[in-house]
Amino acid sequence: MPVASRSPTERDSDVRGDHPTLEAVAAHAGVSRATVSRVVNGTAGVRPELRERVKASVAALGYVPNAAARNLVTRRTGAVAVVIAEPETRVFADPFFARQLRGISRTLSAHDTQLLLMLLEQRADYERIGRYLAGGHVDGTLMFSLHNDDPLPGIAAASGLPTVFGGRPGWAGAERQAGLLYVDTDNRDGARQAVRHLRARGRRRIAVITGPLDQTSASDRLDGYLDALGRRAPDPDLHARGDFTVEGGARAMAWLLDRSPAAAARPDAVFAGNDLMATGALRTLRERGLRVPEDVAVVGYDDLEPAAAWSQPSLTTVRQDVERMGELMAGLLLRRLGRVDGPDGQAPPEPVVTPARLVVRGSA
Repeated sequence: MPVASRSPTERDSDVRGDHPTLEAVAAHAGVSRATVSRVVNGTAGVRPELRERVKASVAALGYVPNAAARNLVTRRTGAVAVVIAEPETRVFADPFFARQLRGISRTLSAHDTQLLLMLLEQRADYERIGRYLAGGHVDGTLMFSLHNDDPLPGIAAASGLPTVFGGRPGWAGAERQAGLLYVDTDNRDGARQAVRHLRARGRRRIAVITGPLDQTSASDRLDGYLDALGRRAPDPDLHARGDFTVEGGARAMAWLLDRSPAAAARPDAVFAGNDLMATGALRTLRERGLRVPEDVAVVGYDDLEPAAAWSQPSLTTVRQDVERMGELMAGLLLRRLGRVDGPDGQAPPEPVVTPARLVVRGSA
């Protein structure tokens, strides 16, 4: 039924409390309560001129929607869970995670969406995270730093929440999952660039320090290393396994040097799977009295401060735009949730793989 038009004075006289109601906005705008509700909740079916009138009244009265009531109608919480499959000590010690979270947070905040951070300290945390995601507390989830046997993809699927993964999925059957969304960098090509650079500088015994090979970022970088050397498998004397930490890189470099102590047999270069491990390798080389790059050249991966720019010498490394990758992850999830349009309008979002680029500095 049409709502009779009322004068501004009459409409304003309905607003006396500190918290204007939906009814007060309807009276101020001269529309029905249902029309205000549709505008506030972003529901279609309201003529543009009425929508603008309601928005003007909302602004004039300072109306703030009741979040709990709105969530019952829209079934939206306005929050997204970011699940990192690593313990707190690893997450807060590695600048990679800070950069990625910065990109995620910036994009979510720009669309009035809250970030809820969840970390994995022990196996029991999987059950806790599963209950939380299934409990309707968040609208979607972003997951990264997964291992190939990680239960998180199954937990995400069971929750029914839209999910975007950081990194190429490596679990069994992932390639057959329709609509799977992820953001990654071209790790294999980045590693190829690094090792080809070392070969162009005349290095012949090029060692590799890999991260955990049950993560696709580490296995893809090992594959790129092998591509550049024309090999199917690494030389066991030139392959050390690290854990993406400074300490792991230091131990791996020590193992490589101890494996071939003679100067003619030791590595003359090393490609480390991330900057933290490269920093650890530099520390071990310095302790052993070896010069970088004269005796052993070193290349890392990530190009993240402080590991890259502040090392001595400054680190030659492969740059991936980690912050941008976080932005892309959040953007894909917001598209899946229907909160933003993509560059191609309403077309379904697709996985994104960003380029990698070698940055040459003093270490190689």
